Amino acid sequence: MRRVGSVVRTAQRLAVVRLPDDETDRPDPPDVGTRVVDESLDGVGEVVDVFGPVDRPYVAVTPDDGVALPPLVGERLYAR
Repeated sequence: MRRVGSVVRTAQRLAVVRLPDDETDRPDPPDVGTRVVDESLDGVGEVVDVFGPVDRPYVAVTPDDGVALPPLVGERLYAR
């Protein structure tokens, strides 16, 4: 399991995740289709897009059924 980043906002029924600021801690962006979990290892959704600047991209995550997006803002997400 590796850290993807933190949810910075929600838009169009997607969670928008920003990779970490710290270059030494910044992972490569996950591939489209990667499953994403929260700190409790509960399933959150799936990566559907990677976009933005190459040096610090954003990741769009489509939530699983039953996952509420607003409470995810500020939460760290991890690739499974």
